[in-house]
Amino acid sequence: MEKITIEENLAKNGFHLATVVGTSMMPLLRQGKDLVKVVPVMGQLSKYDIALFRRPTGEYVLHRVVKVKKDHYIICGDNRFLREKIPFAWIVGVAESVFIDNEEIQMSDKRQLDYAKKICESFWSRRIKSKIKRILQ
Repeated sequence: MEKITIEENLAKNGFHLATVVGTSMMPLLRQGKDLVKVVPVMGQLSKYDIALFRRPTGEYVLHRVVKVKKDHYIICGDNRFLREKIPFAWIVGVAESVFIDNEEIQMSDKRQLDYAKKICESFWSRRIKSKIKRILQ
């Protein structure tokens, strides 16, 4: 069986469904437990969208858009403190929904938008708490 890329799957089927790998989007998405449904991007992404991008190394990453700039996005995982500058051209797709405990939740759902705002607004306080915790250990 021939393996196809996520980009090819999006073009062929209009979506890509995958299990989450890694901890960068915790607590929203749990590794090996939750699924994400990615669809092709139609136009420009918005703040709070969860973008799937592909680094030049070929690595796929699913992180949240925290700022939209003229020619790039500022993106960060919900469980990370490093914000990355990602060119528009690297974007592969955007999360349309997630499956958590067998429940499909649309990213446009009010609960998800409230969660995204809370995560983005608490970035600096979470970062400071994390640094203090590391110093004390």
